[in-house]
Amino acid sequence: MGALGTLDDLPVAYVEGLTAHNLVPLWPSLRKALPHGIPFRRTQPVLWRYDDVRPRLLEAGELTPIEKAERRVLVLANPGLGLENMQATPTIYIGLQLIQPRETAPNHRHTPSAVRFVIEGEGGFTIVDGEKLPMEPGDLILTPALLWHEHCHEGSGPVIWLDALDLPTVFAQEASYALEGPAQAVRNQPDQSQTHYRRAGLLPYRALNGPRAAYPLLRYPWKEVRESLQALAEVTEADEMVHLAYVNPQTGLECLPVLGFSAIMLRAGEVAKLPRRSASAVLHIVDGEVEAQIDGITLKASNHDTIAVPTHAKVSIMNKSLRNPAFLFQVDDAPMQRKLGFYEVLN
Repeated sequence: MGALGTLDDLPVAYVEGLTAHNLVPLWPSLRKALPHGIPFRRTQPVLWRYDDVRPRLLEAGELTPIEKAERRVLVLANPGLGLENMQATPTIYIGLQLIQPRETAPNHRHTPSAVRFVIEGEGGFTIVDGEKLPMEPGDLILTPALLWHEHCHEGSGPVIWLDALDLPTVFAQEASYALEGPAQAVRNQPDQSQTHYRRAGLLPYRALNGPRAAYPLLRYPWKEVRESLQALAEVTEADEMVHLAYVNPQTGLECLPVLGFSAIMLRAGEVAKLPRRSASAVLHIVDGEVEAQIDGITLKASNHDTIAVPTHAKVSIMNKSLRNPAFLFQVDDAPMQRKLGFYEVLN
């Protein structure tokens, strides 16, 4: 159909009358809310270089003691969405968090769900509902909504990890808040990621009889993820990307309700064209040097750099090494879109 009417087409007195009664005509703004063909997008393809973030994060450790910060984090904010809104994409919050030796980020819980993807350091651990979870580089640790969690450091040198939260979604619903609590007592039980769910396809037998746990596995060790990617690459066709999803081992579904997590391996010299999807995403380079093309914008990234990917974006990634594979960690909002019924793979 033709062009829609505008506010200027309406009598001033009519518009003022609408405003006085908290009313707005839809048709002048309809194309902004429901554009044809592709959504209206403010999210920009953005690259955050770890070499730029790390020294400023370490400086924050000198400037602000943990008691004054609670969580010492630098947020990766997408300029297209407004830096003050602390969004990497419309639905994904990303921050880099630092904890120094003998520090404790105090126990709390909150309505947004979070994960921690460890970047560097040894001796850090997170306690989630009494389970002590070691934090080794590349490990993924869940802190789901309303579960108590605290971060501690019993090693030497800084420990830094990437936080990913569904905070923008929860905040938009006016449902975001946190509660503080006393330090947790650690249960006399080993890390379940190393005991209960050590091998894919195997469950504790009692899991067959009782109700399925919402979050049976809280830590996904990178050592096993990397080995699984390499094994999968051996039996995957050369034109197919090597891609593994992090899932709930009892259900096979995504491990959190809003955000999804996956690991990608690019073979030496491989150029992978990612499906154009309705989901937004964040890509974190775990190991390697890559060149990403996102809606025609070239971003060159290496170890521990992070990239924002808008919805409906055309994306290809090249591993620039001709000898070694590259590994990436991906966060997306596909689980929420699937539940809402509009997730699409568009090519």
